[in-house]
Parts: sequence; structure tokens; C-alpha cells
Amino acid sequence: MLFGRKKRRISRLLIVEDEPLVAFDTEHFLREAEFEIVATVDRVASAMAVIRDGEEIDLVLVDMSLADGSGMDVAKAASEAGIKVLFVTGACPDGARDIAAGCLAKPYAQRDLLAAINAIEAVIDGRKPKKLPGGFSLFET
Repeated sequence: MLFGRKKRRISRLLIVEDEPLVAFDTEHFLREAEFEIVATVDRVASAMAVIRDGEEIDLVLVDMSLADGSGMDVAKAASEAGIKVLFVTGACPDGARDIAAGCLAKPYAQRDLLAAINAIEAVIDGRKPKKLPGGFSLFET
């Protein structure tokens, strides 16, 4: 297709967020942006189950503070499974650089979330990302 949209490398997302409104808004926005949401969960145990099930996931969006533990545990499990991780949290955790593709500080605008995902996708494709959004740290270059 000459003028068609390029197929996304990152299209299947797992959202791990324990704030119901943030989770709902994020899921709705990303579906509208034509991402497929594999699952939206609010607990470490639920996220680990989705990752263990072998569901195809391109990127995990994970908050740090979850009701039953730390998003760092989810990020480690995803990283070990070969899944890219984007922390979406108030403060980027120590050690995030070793297991995640990036960190987006809350609160963030929806366009910044999309720009962060696009930047990670650019790196995967071997391209230099366009302008990075404020509050976003890209770890892979």
C-alpha cells in the first residue's frame, strides 16, 4: 500500500496499573490509537500470570506501586521473557535502566505516552527517535 500506515512493531500491550481511572483512560486511549490491549491488570500476581501464559506481548506499561507488591517484579519477569518494559510511574526506580526500555513520569499527557512508545519502537527498528516527550527517559539507544 503506497500511502498506508506502516505496521507497528509494538502493537500488543499489557497495562499494569492499580489506579482504576488511570488504567481505564490509558486502555481507552491506546485502543483508540489502534493498539491491542492484551490485558489491563492491577496486581503483580495478575501481571505475572499473563506473562507466564506466554501471551504475545510487545510492551508492558507498568506502574511501580501496586496493591500486592512492586512493579519492579513485573518488569523483571517481562524482561526475562524478552518483553520490553516502559515504567509509567511517579518516580523512576533505581535499577530501571537495567531492565526497562524507558520510564515516563506521572502525570503525563496521552500524547507523551504515545511519543514514548514510538521512541521505544524507533530504537527497536534501529532508528534515532524523534523528539522525546518531557518526563520521559529512554534507556536504550
